[in-house]
Order: sequence, then C-alpha cells, then structure tokens
Amino acid sequence: MTEQHSHQFERGTDGPKVIVAGVDGSDSSLRAAAYAGGLARRQHALLAVVYVQPVLAAGAALGAPVAETTDEIAEDLVAQIRDAAERLKGVFEVRWEFHTFRGDPYNGLVQAADELKADAVVVGASEQAGHRIVGSVAIRLVKAGRWPVTVVP
Repeated sequence: MTEQHSHQFERGTDGPKVIVAGVDGSDSSLRAAAYAGGLARRQHALLAVVYVQPVLAAGAALGAPVAETTDEIAEDLVAQIRDAAERLKGVFEVRWEFHTFRGDPYNGLVQAADELKADAVVVGASEQAGHRIVGSVAIRLVKAGRWPVTVVP
C-alpha cells in the first residue's frame, strides 16, 4: 500500500517572492530599501519599492506645489534607486520595481502589500517625534499581523 500526501502550498513557505520596501526619502527608509534589497537578492525575490504620495485636502494644499513636490520626491527616489542598482550591476543582481501609491503612509503600504501580494514588508523606523501618541507606521503594520514586518533603524 502506498501512502499519498496531499501537499497544500502556503504563501511564504519557500521564502518570500515579493518584498515590499516603503520609502519616503528619509535616511531610515533608504536603509530599509537597502536591507530589503539584500533580502531580495539572497531570496531571489522581487523587490517592490513603494513610495506613498501624501494626499492633502484641497484647501490645505494652497494650489498645486504640494502635488508637484511629491512627484519630484518620487522621481528623485527612482533616480537614487536606479543609480544604486547600476553601481551594483554585475556584482549583485536584484529584480526591482518602483510603485507609487497615494494616501497616508500606513494605508498606502497596506494597499501596496495587498496588491503586490507581498510576502514581507520592510520599513524604516520613524524619525518623527509624536509617534508615541499616534503610533508609527511600522507599529501599525506589525499590529495588522498580515505580513512579516522588518523595521530598520
């Protein structure tokens, strides 16, 4: 008599396939992207670099400069990542994509992780005061309990 095993595959059992790194231009977020790049390289995973563009109420924006500024930040981040990827070409190969979502950082990263089918999320530790009251994006992601979250100082 032969024994048959039915194998049911779980997400994440063979290592992550998609690693989302949240970036906002801060030093800790750029360190998080570099750390996530190393994870992606070692795991042969796709690195999805995500920038969440803040959306402000029309009255608060006082015109279009805010939207233009966040577009410039996104373009600058893409240029920095391309530059880093180019410098490492031939030494380390990492498959990566850049995505921009709109909204507040927490909801934007949740949407990104869901849509990109993330197996892991990497973010930088908050560099802002006041997060002790509201809670940092990293803590909120951990509490969501939907993906492994790595917080890089």
